[in-house]
Amino acid sequence: MGLSPMVLYQIASFLLDVAAGLFGGACLLRWYMQLHRVPFGNPIGRLVFALSDWLVMPLRRVVPAAGRWDLSSLVAAYLIELAQYLLLWALTGFQGLWVSVGLLAVFGVLRLLLTGMTGLLIVYALMSWVQNGSPIFDLLDRLCAPVLRPFRRLIPLVGGVDLAPLAALVALNIGIMLLGNLQTVVLYGL
Repeated sequence: MGLSPMVLYQIASFLLDVAAGLFGGACLLRWYMQLHRVPFGNPIGRLVFALSDWLVMPLRRVVPAAGRWDLSSLVAAYLIELAQYLLLWALTGFQGLWVSVGLLAVFGVLRLLLTGMTGLLIVYALMSWVQNGSPIFDLLDRLCAPVLRPFRRLIPLVGGVDLAPLAALVALNIGIMLLGNLQTVVLYGL
């Protein structure tokens, strides 16, 4: 008894999602760290360079930065998502409109951005309870501060506990749901 084509497609889709998440996420984190001037001289920064240099550095020759915006890192994340959806499209036998592949890649980058920030906030919140004096925590604090700042202005400490990460996580998850709904409307007109 062999695996059905649907199971093989699901496995391929999962593996492509993991690979695109890892490399595309590294490109987006590189863009985000440069945008907020977070130094790369730490283990996370070195990992980001190791995972993204192969694509970002060649793109820098043709895609210039726009002020503090490292457009080559954004383009790299888009190209990784585009490659993922092109491969999935090819696995389906090129069924459907090829134009939707480019749109799926845009939604993929946006979803990767929201889920990546969600992951950072979860790690930040956990480390704030256990190990808030480490260098990694300081790095996470710098990465999460721009997202948490508006929530901290609105939500006071409750019994000495900062609820801003919880509020930010709720907002990010609502954003992920809205993005999924928008993707459905744009691609399928439902």
